[in-house]
Amino acid sequence: KRQRAKKRSASFSLDPVSLLNEVGIAHLQNGRTSEAVKYFKKALHRVQGTTMFSDSPISDDFDIVTDFKHAKVSSSIKCEKDDAENSSNTKSNRSLYIYQREEYDEGMYMYKEPICLEECFGDNRLTIAAVMNNLAHSLVDGGFYSEALEWFENALQKAYVSSTTAPVNRVALQHNIGHCFYRLGRYEESLACYHRALLSVCELGMTELDMAASLNCIAVIHFHNSSSEVAKAMEMFSTSLEIRRRILGSSHADVATVLNNIGRVHYLDNKYKEALIVYKEALQIRRKTLGKDHIDVAATVYNTGQTLHQMGKLDEAMELYKEFLEMAKARLGTNHRDVAIMYKCIAQIHQERNEFEEAKKMFEAALQTGQAALGNCHPEVASTLNKIGNLSYELGQLDAAMSYYEEGLTVEKAVLDKDHPHIIVTLTNIAQIYKQRGDYMAAIRSYREIHGMQLRVHGPVHIDVAATLSSLGLMHYQAKDYVAAFEFYQDALSIRREILGEDHADVASTLNSIGLVLFKQDLFDVAKECFIESLRIRRKLLGPNHRDVAILWYNIATIFLEIGEDDEAMKFYKETLRVERSALGYDHHDVVLTLQHMGQVHQQRGELNEALGYFKEAAEIERRKQGNDHVSVAKILNLIGNIHLQKAETKEMIDCYAEALRIYAKSGQSADTLVIAGYNFYALSKLHPECAPLA
Repeated sequence: KRQRAKKRSASFSLDPVSLLNEVGIAHLQNGRTSEAVKYFKKALHRVQGTTMFSDSPISDDFDIVTDFKHAKVSSSIKCEKDDAENSSNTKSNRSLYIYQREEYDEGMYMYKEPICLEECFGDNRLTIAAVMNNLAHSLVDGGFYSEALEWFENALQKAYVSSTTAPVNRVALQHNIGHCFYRLGRYEESLACYHRALLSVCELGMTELDMAASLNCIAVIHFHNSSSEVAKAMEMFSTSLEIRRRILGSSHADVATVLNNIGRVHYLDNKYKEALIVYKEALQIRRKTLGKDHIDVAATVYNTGQTLHQMGKLDEAMELYKEFLEMAKARLGTNHRDVAIMYKCIAQIHQERNEFEEAKKMFEAALQTGQAALGNCHPEVASTLNKIGNLSYELGQLDAAMSYYEEGLTVEKAVLDKDHPHIIVTLTNIAQIYKQRGDYMAAIRSYREIHGMQLRVHGPVHIDVAATLSSLGLMHYQAKDYVAAFEFYQDALSIRREILGEDHADVASTLNSIGLVLFKQDLFDVAKECFIESLRIRRKLLGPNHRDVAILWYNIATIFLEIGEDDEAMKFYKETLRVERSALGYDHHDVVLTLQHMGQVHQQRGELNEALGYFKEAAEIERRKQGNDHVSVAKILNLIGNIHLQKAETKEMIDCYAEALRIYAKSGQSADTLVIAGYNFYALSKLHPECAPLA
């Protein structure tokens, strides 16, 4: 062994290519990416005997030994990417969450060890391939994936060898090419590379661990590609996990990597309990094998916290979010994108707890950190602006909310594709504020813009298009443009029936909306048919005792009341009341409204005692729920006073009117708010002669 080591040392000292390669490896292992790139390029220049690069020719008196010693003892952080690379990399990764970015291990970059040229046994082709491979690894380390991809592909062409013992084998290169494509967001090309690697593993009879590595990478691509491929991803993750557990043991870091990946599949499939189980196991392994401060421990801490958050376990989630925040600050710096993301997660928990001041502080910290890390014009910054807008909207601060939404929209339109779904969400939020303000035409303009974007992306027959058409119908309805509202609702109904079928909840909802539009135009018979069909669907889907079923009973009853069929109206109102009490309880506001309508039916029929009973019951409910001085109580007292007027019960009438007026005055309303049914004295005296003298 000593003789072989002596020969290796002699050979090493005399071969400038090997020495340049060794210096490059030393720089690479110490994080000096730019220096490593320089030495690997010089090694390639030497071994190929020609200038391949744009940098200046290399001097023959270059002091290799001095630089080798310097590389061995120096340590530094990774070099910064140049501006062009920063720009392209940001563009390709702008929609990625933390677990997809290069700081965190998904098991996509398994073959990353540099190669010593001694292993090439003097084979010039393998020597060139090895140096190209090392150069590519340096570029990956610096985040220059496009350039790295080119060098990995060159290396593969130079050394397409079949031997599994070769220093540069095709499986490793195919993996590394797949990894570069993955980082560039070119998933289909990445998937093809990993599939070729898996095929090579089988052809060359390589180890099961190589197979497990390929299966994990393919599964990650399937996971990111489409929700329809989640089952395929889970199957491959499971096989990879079984192999690694069996060969490496249950406490190996590579086992934790697959467990973390499986947890993400469960999470996005809304299987939070299953996700939590595997995340906790992955976290335990990673803390044991990597140390508590490792960046991959931080990733699993984040994933576990996110899962607990979704499960409503806010205290436990907050604890893990804060742990991740401290780790991210220490490892990534205070002005890092993932620090901003974590501020936003913490803010969301505060918002869910109704701790609005704390939420606002955290959102503002997220915005400030995000802008420092990413600049003012980035999708993550836009997302935070929208979150602050949501908080302002929840607090009723519509002007502030609109300001944040509009600023976020400006950013999104600058950095995202013109029809990106995030832009649609922001436009929808803006339209909602216009609706709250009663500015229906402005809301219509926003929804029309959304509709145009959806048509370009989805075509005319899509469920999202139907939802926007329905919103346009509602805005026109609110603006009292019933003809336009009817047309939009009709278009939405046609799409929903085609996609969802006749008996779907959204179809029932649209039929109800069309019925309301027709009702406003006094087209009672057609409106009633729409309500009846909507009722049929809802009873089928929801059962007879659901609140949405009660709404249809109520609407049908109101039509009968309008057309003078009091008996039918009362029958449907009674069924409405029964369902509402069953679904909502006896003190719900909807119950109060139905009681009032039932009282009005009896009042129209001259059945004053029955009407008085319903009005008094409604008044008692409102007093219990709203207190004695609420305007809703005054309105019902007004109705009761009118009944006493019709019955010529002077004292009771005056008592009700006086109390109603007191409440109106206390709430700042005019005395004219009181509506006295006796204004039409002649008609009143003909219907109820006993009250004529009082009238």
